[in-house]
Amino acid sequence: MDILLIAELSINGALVGLMYSLVALGIVVVYKASRYANLAQGAFCMAGGYACVTIAAMLGIPAWAAIPLSVVLMFFVGVLTERFLLRRMIGQPVVMVIMLTLGLEILLRGLVPGLLGSTVKRLDIGISQAPLIVADILINRAYLAGGCIALVFVASAILFYNTSLGVRMRAVSDDAVASWAVGIKVEKLIAIAWGIAGASAGAAGVLWGSVQGVDWTLSQLLLKAIAIAILGGLDSVPGVLIAGLIVGIVESVAAGVLDPLVGGGTRDVVASVIILFTVIVRPHGLFGREHIERV
Repeated sequence: MDILLIAELSINGALVGLMYSLVALGIVVVYKASRYANLAQGAFCMAGGYACVTIAAMLGIPAWAAIPLSVVLMFFVGVLTERFLLRRMIGQPVVMVIMLTLGLEILLRGLVPGLLGSTVKRLDIGISQAPLIVADILINRAYLAGGCIALVFVASAILFYNTSLGVRMRAVSDDAVASWAVGIKVEKLIAIAWGIAGASAGAAGVLWGSVQGVDWTLSQLLLKAIAIAILGGLDSVPGVLIAGLIVGIVESVAAGVLDPLVGGGTRDVVASVIILFTVIVRPHGLFGREHIERV
């Protein structure tokens, strides 16, 4: 086996994994704040890509200049989702809340392309398509830029949980009732968590849209995000980073090595295998907290 090929697959896979982790970040942040799984993150990602394309076209500005506006817009989409949908579910069984987010995912997958067009839309944010060559290893520039931006987002989220607001959000995660009792505005903090999820999805949608174009298939990133969130731990933000690297590298190397042997398709199987294996062997993930209930 060519060592350079494995190195090239691993490096590009790690960068892809970091871009996946940006989508997964929204799932983890919402779970940390509310103990609910956000299954609408894939559709939020798709909506972020559509938002960037639409804003750029409406204002007549380059796509890269529309990125901050689309990220801010998706932040408020996340906040409004919590305010008008999730907050109404307080006191309902957890499974009903999960079904609501899944229903929102399915609704947005059809509604957004139906309103804004289902054809693939090119999103040029100024990243060269020519590969970066380092020691005979080809590195995709879009993956490199996307990986670096994702790394900044996840690192910022880690630092955020050490701020005053972040500490209060961690308190809500540990015990929402006790947080209410000491005057912490639980609903506001959960809304902010959904806003962060929307913003991270918006950024991920733009980055992935620049790689593969903007259409409904961006929402399929949900499966990769779930695999990373489960592997890293649903309540661990640093785990998102490590799990993203693992998923990206394994996916890339498996596709590069096994696809020629089996005729393709291994890339799509990796995420499903990781989900099943993690749930069976280590349900709380690599870095997640194991919750023990007394009976």
